Amino acid sequence: MDKIFGQLISESLNISAKQVEKTLLLIEQGCTIPFISRYRKEVTGGLNEVEIAAICSQADKLTEIEKRKKTILSTIEESGKFNETLKTQIENCWNPAELEDIYLPYKPKRRTRAEIARQQGLEPLAIRIFKQQENTIPSSQLTAYLNEAIRTNEEAIKGACDIIAEQINEDVKARNIVRNIFERSAVITSKVIKGKEVEGDKYQNYFDWSEPLKRCSSHRLLAMRRGEKEGFLRVSIEPDANTCIERLQRIYVRNRFETGGYVSEAIKDAYNRLMKPSIETEFGHLSKEKADREAIGVFAENLRQLLMAPPLGQKRILGIDPGYRTGCKIVCLDNLGSLLHNETIFPHPPQSDKKGAARKLTQLVEMYKIEAIAIGNGTASRETEQFVTGLRYDRPLQVFVVSENGASVYSASQTAREEFPQYDVTVRGAVSIGRRLMDPLAELVKIEPKAIGVGQYQHDVSQSLLQKSLDQTVESCVNLVGVNVNTASKYLLTYISGLGPQLAQNIIDYREKYGAFKNRRELLHVPRMGAKAFEQCAGFLRIPDSDNPLDNSAVHPDCYPVVEQMARDLGVSIETLIQDKALKKSLQLEKYINDNIGMPTLTDIMNELDKPGNDPRKTAKVFSFDPHIKTIDDLTVGMVLPGIVTNITQFGCFVDIGIKENGLVHISQLADRFVSDPSEVVHIHEQVKVKVIDIDIPRKRIQLSLKEVDK
Repeated sequence: MDKIFGQLISESLNISAKQVEKTLLLIEQGCTIPFISRYRKEVTGGLNEVEIAAICSQADKLTEIEKRKKTILSTIEESGKFNETLKTQIENCWNPAELEDIYLPYKPKRRTRAEIARQQGLEPLAIRIFKQQENTIPSSQLTAYLNEAIRTNEEAIKGACDIIAEQINEDVKARNIVRNIFERSAVITSKVIKGKEVEGDKYQNYFDWSEPLKRCSSHRLLAMRRGEKEGFLRVSIEPDANTCIERLQRIYVRNRFETGGYVSEAIKDAYNRLMKPSIETEFGHLSKEKADREAIGVFAENLRQLLMAPPLGQKRILGIDPGYRTGCKIVCLDNLGSLLHNETIFPHPPQSDKKGAARKLTQLVEMYKIEAIAIGNGTASRETEQFVTGLRYDRPLQVFVVSENGASVYSASQTAREEFPQYDVTVRGAVSIGRRLMDPLAELVKIEPKAIGVGQYQHDVSQSLLQKSLDQTVESCVNLVGVNVNTASKYLLTYISGLGPQLAQNIIDYREKYGAFKNRRELLHVPRMGAKAFEQCAGFLRIPDSDNPLDNSAVHPDCYPVVEQMARDLGVSIETLIQDKALKKSLQLEKYINDNIGMPTLTDIMNELDKPGNDPRKTAKVFSFDPHIKTIDDLTVGMVLPGIVTNITQFGCFVDIGIKENGLVHISQLADRFVSDPSEVVHIHEQVKVKVIDIDIPRKRIQLSLKEVDK
């Protein structure tokens, strides 16, 4: 079966069958995608994470088809209609739609019109008409088919045509003809349901909408389907009916006689009553799946950018969750993110205790040696930022505005309750804001990705596919960065290759019982840490203070002997080899190639030795909104303002310009050129300058542009 899967996936993804087969074998052996892409390049031929994930996805689909085949074969065998030719046909089919077409004539049916006609003895008449060898069926011969249920010749003809219609509907060739027409020219149409115009106003753009299905973007399709689900729209997918019927008539109608006319009418019935609804449903599912994949892809890429946002690093942070009536919740964190102190100040109305708030804030900065301040971007954010930056402190401070998306979800979660059982949700939320500045990745992994606020129609797509994609994205980011095993939380360790919730907790328990890990080999003493789990996780776990400098790098323990041999050959220590670039350049890497390690791995090793434990993320930068813009009423067309990209969709991106409402930069306004993918131009949390091109105050909508703006 691996050979068949390998060949099919190879043809689908344009990756060699050998690479596919070896990748599938590694997956079967319990290897993770990050591990395979990073440490098994020689085996896979250098496939990256995206290619490996695609192979896994295709293999899952083929496995589902294989299960479906077994069910179909079993059902047909039970019906007594099984034969070897049919078995071979089913076994050789790997297209889900074609498989269902083959199965259709043998599928257990409800009491259809054709089945009733057969029970009434009309099948011989249907066969006779379908052959079309006679001009007409004499009335005297039709009387032979009359009985209590069939009282007239017309009823006999109609029943026979019902049988013919079902035969045509179940013909694989006929279905493929109609399917091809759907694929080429089907139109998706959306109409408002009568009486729902006012209630469904937000779907006004789709009250009378149609376009070719193949050109319908995922966000429009998902919007229409949501409107349909909520009961405001009626959505249909179909090509020109006459084209489909004419194509079928060319195949089945053999003469212009009366019998040919009967068959022609049966074709119309087959198409309108049986085939079109079935294939429309099929294309509805296919187009929805395609839209889901595209929307999930946008969400996953946004999430990746968010997780890989620049960290400030291990600094002493003062986090502020701003507010008016309930005050601004303040937390002081040490350089590892531990909570040192929490308090509430009331600088804004209705209390407006600016003096008391200023005194308390400056005292806390001095007392806890604060190095940076993180302010949540929610209610009262702008006012709090202006208040904080207007104070004088005993030291230079950087002030950052941090996204609050998902902070409230985290603060009420089981994870937050486990971390801070003695504190309420407001304190937990402020801690999350502060930690996000320190290390966005380490904090955001604790939050359900769907709550982070960077999705597109995330509640309308397949939730299982979305969850799988987002989990893979988080896993990819965590392993790309690597984690310090002596400081990482359980939630961060959970996403490390080869671990999971139980092993992550075991690592935390071991650390608390025996102290910090001294080297990577000590991980093997963690309960339930077997050789396979160690192989998968070791390269992604860092131990900065280890006696072996390679333990703080992405060099896998399996490759330590090669690095040690390099150092011996040069007559130096590993520390010296890492520090001296000239020494590394003098190495002839070819001599270190063996059965397990090839040039791709050796190249990775040398790159890692140049910058051991290097964080691939950039450094956080301070940003300020325009201080004169506080509400949508302060905007005028033509203004150029600083902003931060908060979300990217297929139709553009949303930018925070420092007021409650985010503005939209439509895809046509992203650049002075054609843009097919907004993520080619902008990134999540990127600092940009935008021009205001339209303001709709009643609907609270702002249109922005990146064109003709000095960067």
